[in-house]
Amino acid sequence: MKVLFIVQGEGRGHLTQAITMEELLRRNGHEVVEVLVGKSNSRCLPGFFNRSIQAPVKRFLSPNFLPTPANKRASLARSVAYNLTRLPVYLKSMHYIHRRIEESGAELVINFYELLTGMTYLFFRPSVPQISVGHQYLFLHRDFEFPGKNGFHLWLLRLFTRLTCIGAREKLALSFREMEDDEEAYVRVVPPLLRREVLSCEGTEGDYLHGYMVNSGLARISSTGTVPIRQIPLHFFWDKQDEAEVCRVDDTLSFHQLDDVKFLRYMAGCKAYATTAGFESVCEAMYLGKPLLMVPAHIEQDCNAYDAFRSGAGVISEEFDLERLLDFSEHFHPNMAFRYWVRSCDWRILRCIEREEKEETFFRGFLFLPSFLSGDLNVHVHRIGSQCP
Repeated sequence: MKVLFIVQGEGRGHLTQAITMEELLRRNGHEVVEVLVGKSNSRCLPGFFNRSIQAPVKRFLSPNFLPTPANKRASLARSVAYNLTRLPVYLKSMHYIHRRIEESGAELVINFYELLTGMTYLFFRPSVPQISVGHQYLFLHRDFEFPGKNGFHLWLLRLFTRLTCIGAREKLALSFREMEDDEEAYVRVVPPLLRREVLSCEGTEGDYLHGYMVNSGLARISSTGTVPIRQIPLHFFWDKQDEAEVCRVDDTLSFHQLDDVKFLRYMAGCKAYATTAGFESVCEAMYLGKPLLMVPAHIEQDCNAYDAFRSGAGVISEEFDLERLLDFSEHFHPNMAFRYWVRSCDWRILRCIEREEKEETFFRGFLFLPSFLSGDLNVHVHRIGSQCP
């Protein structure tokens, strides 16, 4: 089967999920013909993505969230106002996405939470079936438990999530733990898509703290007033474009440019991990048995942090309170059930994708039934039906 990916380029998680999905499909005889990645003026595509993905990568302009003036949390008002002014640009992107879907020869589109995918299926109605993949689709599950946050912001989050998956036949919701599928919402709960490098890695307890932050303004929080009195080394990763590969603030605090190999090496050997609660890195820390401090940067990460907290992964804070992380790490016990859940990822996700292929084969065959009516109808129905699971 030929598959086309459409990936939201904001942050790191969707990119690593796409890399893992491509490896899974290729190992099982499928072909990823093209990868379309949403881009913005404020972010560059990380080098590790271009090095790891095998299919041709093409870019298009896509909406993104803008930070507050302090560059700490995403600003909903600024983001909406900015993106409304760029609607003509996004319309061109939708034209481009539709053209690539139809011209690439793809038999399936896998959408990694890109808003313009849903908009393309709403306005242009591509003929190729779509599956949407992302942990955010768990927010549409009837049994998902939300944190006690602003109700309007939670409503907007669910609305945004619904818009990304317009036209999707199924939504694969990546989850910290096993849950029943929500058939009414077409949500199938599957394990996180972690890279094979993570699955083959073993964690060791080191003498430093590891961290990741998207908005570079958070660096000021980490470097003023929150450095542990125990003087433990801090190694944080960020995506600030105008800085050196390693920026040493002082003898204990260093910032590193985002690199997947280096990031995983520091993750595996750290004592504990501090993050803005992006789903992917939280999962990697949980798999490697690392205690977590989660400092959400927007409402989606508030939900991630609360869900991970319920799974015993770590503690939630409004600031990078690293002393609190060290205190939590003293009594932390890794969630072993999570490791078993992650290891079942391949066959669970592949089953969903290949079921889609079989159903599409049956549907296409069914469309040709009228042309068969002059012959032996029972023979043709049997032939088509034999392709179903």
